[in-house]
This record gives sequence, structure tokens and C-alpha cells, in this order.
Amino acid sequence: MTTSAEIYDTTLRDGTQQEGISLTAGDKLAICRLLDDLGVAYIEGGWPGANPKDDEFFARAQTELDLGTASLVAFGSTRRADIDPGDDEQVLKLLEAGTSTVCLVGKTWDYHVEHALRTSNDEAIAMIADTVAFFRAQGRDVFFDAEHFFDGYRSNPEFAIAALQAAHDAGASRLVLCDTNGGFLSHEVERIVGEVTDAIPAGTFGCHFHNDSGMAVGNSLTAVRTGVYQVQGCVNGYGERTGNADLCSVIPNLSLKMGIETIPEDRLSRLTTVSHHVAEVVNLTLDRHLPYVGTSAFTHKAGLHTSALARRPDAYEHMSPTEVGNTTRVVVSELAGRSTVLAKAEATGLELTTDQAQTVVDEIKEKEHEGYQYEAADGSFELIARRATGWEQEFFRLESYRVFVEHRDGDVIAEATVKVHVGDERVVTTREGDGPVSALDRALRAALRWRYPIIDNFRLTDYRVRDLDSSDGTSARVRVLTSHSDVESTWGCVGVHQNIIDASWTAVSEGLIIGLLRAHEREDA
Repeated sequence: MTTSAEIYDTTLRDGTQQEGISLTAGDKLAICRLLDDLGVAYIEGGWPGANPKDDEFFARAQTELDLGTASLVAFGSTRRADIDPGDDEQVLKLLEAGTSTVCLVGKTWDYHVEHALRTSNDEAIAMIADTVAFFRAQGRDVFFDAEHFFDGYRSNPEFAIAALQAAHDAGASRLVLCDTNGGFLSHEVERIVGEVTDAIPAGTFGCHFHNDSGMAVGNSLTAVRTGVYQVQGCVNGYGERTGNADLCSVIPNLSLKMGIETIPEDRLSRLTTVSHHVAEVVNLTLDRHLPYVGTSAFTHKAGLHTSALARRPDAYEHMSPTEVGNTTRVVVSELAGRSTVLAKAEATGLELTTDQAQTVVDEIKEKEHEGYQYEAADGSFELIARRATGWEQEFFRLESYRVFVEHRDGDVIAEATVKVHVGDERVVTTREGDGPVSALDRALRAALRWRYPIIDNFRLTDYRVRDLDSSDGTSARVRVLTSHSDVESTWGCVGVHQNIIDASWTAVSEGLIIGLLRAHEREDA
């Protein structure tokens, strides 16, 4: 087994084939810088000539990218059948991209040669050899992606090996074995990789697995253990259909579990940040349950777990989350015990007695029976914990609110009036909004702004509603979850009621209270 593995990222090419992902050239440049900062060896930028965005990206990359660790790779196909590489427009586009390394994809499954290329096996092998030799003559390093290799090897191992051998003999420095359909299991991968590396002992091999059978990460690890050096994959497992091997799992599994060097050791702690940042650029909500980098990857809910964690941090965590830049979290729910509440309160900066913690446990269990949910509502939990100590918020006191919706000149306008007491002052404000919750939020902010101008730094970043009793129709209770942020932190709040406006009021107003609390604590620090 090798002592190091080369990480090849294809998020910008294969990853963008995922449904719902579309990146601009600027987006690709931003992700390149993130990947370079993470320390991957190669970044596949796209397919020059495939679309105007990829052409723009490679043109801008030549002047705007200053990579310190990674090398940029242009991806493309071998020459077409019966055409010289120097006369193939696609091959020339690859050359124009100006990268020091190109990755060529070629057919290694005779079924595809017959039905997709519609040529002979001999010509398919010549297409590979000629194109690799052409780029080597131009001074380029060449990787060869053996498309559908595992299917091809199972169908016709002699042809699949001959295709790899042709690429190797022509000067390809990496022979990448691709499970393009994603259907192979690890025991098959182990056998095939072992046989292939024995057949071409001088070759340096890579692997490229798709996740259609849920095996992409496991197969990548198996391939490395069996002699593969380069691992291709995508950040967060993005990719066509069910995605590619997730580098955010491959990298720590190799480095931390198997002792195989991947990216520089001092950059492993950047993995979670890069994962989340890339998710923001591609504009997809990150699966919070992703291994290693997900928000819930080291989150504990059951009372038994949190009780043990308080004594031994490694009791219910397979590794320290700080190694990949993540953190341990404790969430509270109907499964919570006193130890859960004490741990969560301590993380919030609160000290509770055992009796106070039990009071919190009892209230949370009662509230969750009513439909509340505190896993994503740390702000609401904090208010419950504070009230258990005898604390009462003094920022404002609600007298009443009123909301109505009007159809006006073809538009639907919501208007809210809020009456609150701020200190000794009674304040009445009215504001309009796109909807009733927006109007309520604006009216409450307007009522408080004169006393608490810091409120302009608070943002309502997410608003979600769930029907808790769908069988009751319009009389059903609803749960409203809101997310809030300021310049330094984020928090969530929850409200439940048969009236969606009242549930929203609870969540929105508690969100502002938490923001004011944290702002005042920072001032006093």
C-alpha cells in the first residue's frame, strides 16, 4: 500500500454535471482558490471548447489565477476516429487552454467502441496512443481517464488492458480507472485493480468512482489500498446522478484513518470551511449530515451520549472534530436529560444548577409534545435556560399586534401594527411588508430601533413553516423555524400555534431578543 495519495479534484467539471449546479467563470475561479488553499494536487477546470463559460474560465485563469499548491488541468477527449490529432478541433482547444497538464478521456469498453465510436478496437487504441503522444510532443503532462474501465475489463479484459498499455507507452503519467456507471462493489474493485497493476507494473494509476451504488468513497479507499496513487473526486460528493466520490470523506479517511498522506497535514483543519464555502458558491444547501464536515457530523442529541461526552469527549466521537475544522455540538430535544441541558447551557455560556437543568428538561419535553423542536432553535433554548435561572428579558414588553393583508392595485400588501413598551415608553409603529411576517418583523424593528440601533445588524435569514396536524386542515397547528444572524454569529428560534401569525411572532421576536442579548454581552466583555 502506498504511503501517499494524490488528490485530483473534478468539482468544476464532473461536479457541475449535478442537477441544480451551474457555475459562472467567476464562480470557478473562486472555487479554484479555495481548493488550492486546501492543498489538493490537481484541479480539473472543465472542458475547453465544450461551452463559452469553460472557454472564458481557462482564458481568465491564465491571468487571474496564481495557484500555490495545485496545478490546473484541462479535460477533453482523444482525437476522433480517422483524424490526425493536429487536425481535430477539440484537441486543439485543449492545447489552447494553456494548462501544463491535460486529462484525456478514452473508451476502454469494447461495447462503447462498437456502439458509440462506431469504429474498430484497433482504431480506438490508436486514438488513445496518438492523442497522448501529440500532447507529450507539445510538452504537456498527460493523464488518461479510462472511461467505463471496470465495465470494459469485465467485458473484455484484453482490450481494456491494451488501451491502458497504449496510453502508458505513449507517455501518459497517470492511468485512471473509472467506474463511470458507479455500479461496482469493493471486492470487485480490489480484484480488478490488483490484476491491472500486475499487468502494467510500470504504470502509475488513478481511480474515478461514481456513487450510484453508494460505494464511491469506499471503492476509492480500496483502490488506494490495492495500489492506486491518484484519487479523483468532488467536494461534497457533487456529480452527475448520485454524485462522485466525496473528497471531504476520502481525504480524512486516507489521512487520519489509514495514515496515507493526501493534502498537507496543516491544511486538514480547513476541510470543513472549504466544504461549506464551496456549497455557498454552488448555491446548494449543504447536507448537514455529511461525514466529517456536516454541521451535524459531531452533534449529539441523546442524553446517554451527552452524559458520556461530558466525562470523556472521545466516548461517542470517532475522532476529534477539530482535526477537520468542525466542532462538537449538543442539541436538546425530548431525548434530553440533565447532562444534555448542562452541556448545551455551558456551551452557551450559562451556568445552571441541577434543579434548574431539570426545570429546563421538563419544559422542553412538554414543549416538544406540543410540537416545538429545539434542535435547530438554539436561540429559543437559550431563553428557556435563562428563564430557569429567574431571568426575564427587559428589552420590550408586547401590548398587542395586528396584521392585515390587502389586495391593492393588483398587488398584495401586508401591514402590521405593533404596540410595545420599551422602558417607560409606549411605542406604536406600523409597517408594510411583502407578507405578514415581513410586516411584523419590520414593525417590531421600527419600534425598537430608537433605543437599540444595533438591531439594524440583525438579519432574518431563513423562515420555514411545517404543518404539524395536516389532518385538521385549516385548524392545524404549525411550527415556524427562523434563522437569524449578525456580524459574528447565527441562531435559530421556534414558535408553535394554530395561528401561523402568532407562531411567527414568537420565533421572530425571540430572534431579536437573542440578537440584543448577544450584542449587549459583547459590549460588556
